[in-house]
Amino acid sequence: MGRGKIEIKRIENPSNRHVTYTKRRNGIIKKATEISVLCDAKVSLVILSSSGKIHDFCSPSTSLIEILDLYHRSSGKRLWDAKHENLRNEIDRIKKENDNMQIQLRHLKGEDITSLNPRELILLEEALENGASSIREMQMDCWRMARKKNKDLEEENKDLQFTLHQQEQEMAMEAASRDLEDDYAQRVRDYNSQMPLAFRVQPIQPNLQERI
Repeated sequence: MGRGKIEIKRIENPSNRHVTYTKRRNGIIKKATEISVLCDAKVSLVILSSSGKIHDFCSPSTSLIEILDLYHRSSGKRLWDAKHENLRNEIDRIKKENDNMQIQLRHLKGEDITSLNPRELILLEEALENGASSIREMQMDCWRMARKKNKDLEEENKDLQFTLHQQEQEMAMEAASRDLEDDYAQRVRDYNSQMPLAFRVQPIQPNLQERI
């Protein structure tokens, strides 16, 4: 008994809809692969799910851009406006410019220069000399900056040493002054100890009665 005919309408159940989408997506990609291999056809397939995920397939022997170009030429229809066309031209220009810069970089490294004519070799030599001159000037600037920085550090070191020397002198003078004071006090104590008690200098006591 064959399968019943399925009514083609939107599946309301999200789970069933997702399962059906996955199965049929894989099936149509498989069919696209088979027809491209069996019939040597150029096939391009783009599928966008309701969630925004994209799945695509393109024949191994071609690219999506090539297929779009073929479609434009055969149908006369344009799938993008002038803005996108200008963007594509800009991308091609940047790619070409990048390729030229890669070639120039190889020439500056001394690679692939056999194809250059004498005038191009002269221009290349001038460019290298200018580059070397700029590098030497930058090296001199770095050397002058390093020398100035070293000189500033030396001056700062001298200032610090001078300040440290002054502080050491001040500390030495303070220590010597304390030693003199201690020595004088000791001499006074020794002198008093040798004098009779009656002749010793007594500290003056304040007369509290006079203030009453």
